[in-house]
Amino acid sequence: MNARRAGAFFKRLAALNPAPETELVYHSPFELLIAVILSAQATDVGVNKATAKLYPVANTPQAILKLGEEGLKQYIKTIGLFNAKAHNIIATCEALVTQHAGAVPRERAALEALPGVGRKTANVVLNVAFGEPTMAVDTHIFRVSNRTGLAPGKTPLAVERGLLAVIPPRYLEHAHHWLILHGRYTCTARSPKCGQCPVADFCEWSEKPRAPKRVPEKTTS
Repeated sequence: MNARRAGAFFKRLAALNPAPETELVYHSPFELLIAVILSAQATDVGVNKATAKLYPVANTPQAILKLGEEGLKQYIKTIGLFNAKAHNIIATCEALVTQHAGAVPRERAALEALPGVGRKTANVVLNVAFGEPTMAVDTHIFRVSNRTGLAPGKTPLAVERGLLAVIPPRYLEHAHHWLILHGRYTCTARSPKCGQCPVADFCEWSEKPRAPKRVPEKTTS
């Protein structure tokens, strides 16, 4: 998709939802960081249910370290891969306390150096917590970018770079959320709702179902 069409694509999404937000519930950069770590291969709904019980008890690196790994597991055991995630979260909290005075760093390299934090997680934190124009490519964004022709790519990094190149700067702050929500609720993996899609006229998907032709009504004399 060229820059002109991409601009129109996002202008349409922006008009429908001017200020999109993550569906993860958080009240600080640290809470967001932990929620995003937990969200890998898990739903936002499931993460929110777990953090609703965890955060009133422990919502700082120091407080989670006091819980310990086994104590933390009791709060997140309903989430997939909770054992590995608990281990990484404890290690991340230790790094935040010893290397960053308990604060979440705003630099990509420092974020990606934290256990359990990859490029996608770092991009989410930079974008959502700090307002940086980053693009975190999850399964929804990867699918939408390839299916629509917005920024085709064989890897998440290739899609990320393609999106950053084609999306007009004025839309970059919120583009991540527009694409996630579009993929989650409209451009779904199975049975995409093409008939309800607000940007269907920009979509370049070859398998997109065509709208049925309208047959003129016969007039009676």
